[in-house]
Amino acid sequence: MADETPTEFVADETGLRSLYDAVHPLAANKAIPRLEKHSRHFIALSPFLCIASSDPAGPADVSPRGDAPGFVKVLDDQTLLIPDRIGNNRLDTSANIANNAHIGLLFLIPGVTETLRVNGQARICTDAEVLAEFEVRGKIPKTGILVQIEEVLFQCSKALVRSKLWQEDYKVERKTAMPSLGQMIKDQIGAEQSGEELEAYVQKSVKERMY
Repeated sequence: MADETPTEFVADETGLRSLYDAVHPLAANKAIPRLEKHSRHFIALSPFLCIASSDPAGPADVSPRGDAPGFVKVLDDQTLLIPDRIGNNRLDTSANIANNAHIGLLFLIPGVTETLRVNGQARICTDAEVLAEFEVRGKIPKTGILVQIEEVLFQCSKALVRSKLWQEDYKVERKTAMPSLGQMIKDQIGAEQSGEELEAYVQKSVKERMY
């Protein structure tokens, strides 16, 4: 592959669509405005999702969320509640939602090559009584992400089949494939602490601040 900076780009949606075949009616019409039995079941089995959000100025963020299968609660066919477990307190997703309600969710289930996409608008919930239902190990999340669903659709398996995500083919040995997270952070930001010290902090946080 030539090591050159691209110089040709799509100017608008019309130009973009001219490069591709017409969308198949099945794909064009598969989005629905609410959950039903299949999407509900998928969410109940899912231990992991990614949340896409952006602030009003445009910068976007995608953050992972994970817990035991079914950790996302379906309140009704158009409402989800996601517990905001303890993290690094950057609050990238929550801050974006506070300023721009539009979000996208991608649910995954280990071993399943299809995914579930849910798009809608979100608010940050602080209702203590509601959040108490998400208690784990004596810890209750400070907030939750309440999602008003606007669009639900299943995504076919092509991406996960091509990537062999659930197979062993591309699996790497974590300790030998790349440096520790602590070392990578040190290299990126030039932290005064050693990579070992930063990694010890990371591992302590994972062990002691999971919920």
